[in-house]
Amino acid sequence: MCGIVGYVGNKDASEVLISGLSRLEYRGYDSAGISVLHNGELTVKKAAGRLKNLEEKLQEEKVQGHMGIGHTRWATHGAPLDKNSHPHNSNNGKISVVHNGIIENYMEVKERLQGLGYIFYSDTDTEVIPNLVDYYYSGNLLEAVKKAAADLKGSYALGVMALNEPDKIVATRKDSPLVVGVGDKEFFIASDVPAVLNYTKSFVYLNDGEFAELCRDSLQFYNLDGEQIEREITEITWSAESAEKGGYAHFTIKEIYEQPKALKDTMTGRIVPGKKIKLDDIHITKEMLEDYSRIYIIACGTAYNAGLIGKVAIENLARIPVEVDVASEFRYRNPIIDAKTLVIVISQSGETADTLAVSREAQKFGARVIAITNVVGSSIAREADDVFYTWAGPEIGVASTKAYLTMLVAIYSIGIYFAELLGTQQESYLEDLKKELLTLPEKVASILVDTKRIELFADKIHTEKDVFFLGRGLDYQIAVEASLKLKELSYIHSEAYPGGELKHGSIALIEDDITVIASLTQRDLLEKMQSNIKEVVSRGAKVMAITFEDNHDVEHFSDEVIIIPNTMDLIAPILAVVPLQLLAYYVALYKGLDVDKPRNLAKSVTVE
Repeated sequence: MCGIVGYVGNKDASEVLISGLSRLEYRGYDSAGISVLHNGELTVKKAAGRLKNLEEKLQEEKVQGHMGIGHTRWATHGAPLDKNSHPHNSNNGKISVVHNGIIENYMEVKERLQGLGYIFYSDTDTEVIPNLVDYYYSGNLLEAVKKAAADLKGSYALGVMALNEPDKIVATRKDSPLVVGVGDKEFFIASDVPAVLNYTKSFVYLNDGEFAELCRDSLQFYNLDGEQIEREITEITWSAESAEKGGYAHFTIKEIYEQPKALKDTMTGRIVPGKKIKLDDIHITKEMLEDYSRIYIIACGTAYNAGLIGKVAIENLARIPVEVDVASEFRYRNPIIDAKTLVIVISQSGETADTLAVSREAQKFGARVIAITNVVGSSIAREADDVFYTWAGPEIGVASTKAYLTMLVAIYSIGIYFAELLGTQQESYLEDLKKELLTLPEKVASILVDTKRIELFADKIHTEKDVFFLGRGLDYQIAVEASLKLKELSYIHSEAYPGGELKHGSIALIEDDITVIASLTQRDLLEKMQSNIKEVVSRGAKVMAITFEDNHDVEHFSDEVIIIPNTMDLIAPILAVVPLQLLAYYVALYKGLDVDKPRNLAKSVTVE
């Protein structure tokens, strides 16, 4: 999830680009760069780190011109170094490109171009694009971009310039956002409206497979067949702050609605029907797996809760014992770690201090470490033996939502990968599981279509002092994460309990009109869980239940039932947790709290 911006007109392009990137930095902040047509060259200036590093460089090395493209990066291929920053130029310096997305077949394209004499200097997937455009270029940039796009598999939003065609930018998109801003004898491209909202309020939302040709005195749109098409201009009435959040009130709710895309992106190229799981940055063999006596999953907070589900998934799929522990506790209990130990560490930021310490200590004892993280080039990613990057994009809201779901996808993918190596599950079952995982983005999107019932229940309970979450099996692990979300966002005291443990103490806390939220997605435990709900209802509790669309029995003894689409029990947490994220959000909203920045919390805990 990177941010791109482009400009052609009469203004100083560098100023427009930096202004646009500053409003897109929430989309990526590990590096930034611009390419400007300056003194007869496509001059590129870029810097790793936050945008201010690029701004400081431009103060010393001024680049002026009336056409340029810019980029703020959220790394997916290649560490956040200057050489991997965008824009990227072709070998001959005649084509310059910015890219948001993931090119799945970049290695194949790269090898082909290397065979033609092209040289590559970065570790990115993007660098193939300017060289591919250059290969096809014969004086018509639009045609060259069309031909290059036809060779690319994956997702992309592109802004492309050619040295031989001054005052022209060609843009196109596939599965990544791109808008075209329309001004007075000036035109813009951007990943999001807020980038250039201070320059224009007139925009065209580019569709997949469409091409825009921006010149200083004209703007044209074309379809895949090269036919010129008419596009409607939309007038934006949002404020700049509102637009940055895509029209959402908070980043948290925006990120909840981004979960279908985050899931899809994280599975792209890794889970393919009819093929083995492909994990490019994990290099574990069958023999290595057979030699491991145990697996530890170590994490903190929401990442730890994802690990609880990971334990069940990996044990069920690969039949290897898994232990889950909180990093801050694991470090100090003298754990049994040796060369027969595999450690999986999970951290959204890749900088969580306790988790990083565990990773380092485990390696000292000879263990192999797999990192699951959302940040390319983070400390945990750099130091681990193997890495699974969750392509969720930047998560601004402190309470994790889309990062959590992508962590689950990572864990399921690793579990299936292990099962395929070891042959511990029938191929037909694993194939069904992969196909069902690929349906989840659409199913999550369907949950988000109508949230009114969740909002109404949130209104009913937002003044509560205590809330209880119940579940059995994986539903209990869902309850743990849902309870944490409610605590984080609403400051309501909440606890999660296994349904079967009610009689062993916790049922003493149930009293008249107390709220209990129950998850029922594990079919072999439905009857037992429904009995647990009846136990709390008989003691005066009001209950909201989360269950599949074909479970009608629970409606008879629950105050509110939230339906989720049917799926396989093992991966049900990805669907079941979404209504509970929404519930926590709306409760906090009704309480008038700062949803994006809950008190006393930080996004990344980099101290012990």
